[in-house]
Amino acid sequence: MTYRHRKNAMKKRVILAASVGLATVLVLSNWVLLGTCMKALTDRLVLYGRVARLYAEQPDQQLSMPVKNVTKKEIANTWRAPRGADRKHEGQDIFAPRGTPVLSAADGYVVKIGENRLGGQTVSVVGAGGRIYYYAHLDSYAERLREGDRVSRQTVLGYVGTTGNAQGTPPHLHFGVYSPSGAINPLPLLADRPTTSKPATAPLPNRFKR
Repeated sequence: MTYRHRKNAMKKRVILAASVGLATVLVLSNWVLLGTCMKALTDRLVLYGRVARLYAEQPDQQLSMPVKNVTKKEIANTWRAPRGADRKHEGQDIFAPRGTPVLSAADGYVVKIGENRLGGQTVSVVGAGGRIYYYAHLDSYAERLREGDRVSRQTVLGYVGTTGNAQGTPPHLHFGVYSPSGAINPLPLLADRPTTSKPATAPLPNRFKR
């Protein structure tokens, strides 16, 4: 075999080895991706099952004040107040210094953490009766909060801020309550927290466990 033939044969072996290596990497990557996707799907199905069970429960008749160190008498009723030219306020604004902890008003599961134009940084929690509790204008989220977390009335969700269309206003939480049939006024449901209440710093640790 000439030098040229040996060189070509070596080149082919290198190309073959590289191809096999690349194929192996792609297969392994796909398996990892598939496993990740399957886990995410399983987690989501578990959450949907838990939410479905919540719909069968009676809605909470009393909610805990969602902003630390604020009492009910300090809230000015802004339910259905005009907002712009074509909408009305579907909730209550609860004013407090920037960075004040925002706690879950009811037990439930975090179904959405995200940002939108009006609410800025928001968290949505589903509770008994399928009610959605909506916390908006957050300055930041609680550090370890994730969608799917089980939360109690002692769980910190985030911190009071001015994100979204609240920029330029005093820091506050927009708190909304939505039943399956539409928005309801949160104010009559709210109750002051005991002065000895100590909020947790993170969600409960059994996310997605059956």
